Amino acid sequence: MTLSHRSDRLELIGLRGIPLIDAGVNLGQVLAEALNRNDLELKANDILVVAQKIVSKAEGRLVSLDQVEPSEEAFCRARETDKDPRLVELILRESVEVIRQANNLIITENRLGIVMANAGIDQSNVAEGTALLLPQDPDATAAWIREDLRQRCGARTGVIIADSIGRAWRNGIVGHAIGAAGIPAVVDLRRTKDLYGRELRVTEVALADEIAAAATLIMGQAGEGIPAVLIRGFGPFEKSTGARTLVRDKTRDLFR
Repeated sequence: MTLSHRSDRLELIGLRGIPLIDAGVNLGQVLAEALNRNDLELKANDILVVAQKIVSKAEGRLVSLDQVEPSEEAFCRARETDKDPRLVELILRESVEVIRQANNLIITENRLGIVMANAGIDQSNVAEGTALLLPQDPDATAAWIREDLRQRCGARTGVIIADSIGRAWRNGIVGHAIGAAGIPAVVDLRRTKDLYGRELRVTEVALADEIAAAATLIMGQAGEGIPAVLIRGFGPFEKSTGARTLVRDKTRDLFR
């Protein structure tokens, strides 16, 4: 891939005034109204980064723990990790494999193929006694939002659904792309040349993750109330791939 999208200056703008999201809300309409409220006109090559939380809420992924019946395995793992067995049951349902567990922590491969804590299930910024699951198909949702915004605003943009995820061997959480449309999630730089004319052999850039991480600096992690960020300054992208391309195949995973 060429580097036509490269820019020496990017603008990141948090969209303020987005209301609390309920199940069934049209996020395309919400985002279009937020752009208008912030006196912004969507332009070609803009990228909208949307917090996973509002996507999950709109898709009805908020679960009441009172409605969850824990299995025997959930009770067992709850005792071992000092977690609510109802939450553990949701983690198991949303996972294909438990990778590791320790006190108050269960690392799994979730149904999206992402290895993360608690299958990505979150209890922050939701009502007491509830848990928020990840979107079922965030790549498809990103593509839907992109098309809805094209119809409403007349511009072809990129859309990223971002979640904050911990990383192996590093402290702290960082924004990652769990859904993407309209951009290449991974940019393959193999066979391009460095400053000394040497050909790169293995370099691939997780572009969607880099964009998501930048946007979450604006979004924040607590009560900031900025669940969407407009990023402006990229050039046109040559192709579009979903965030699923960011997930390393198990055959190339040296640690499992």
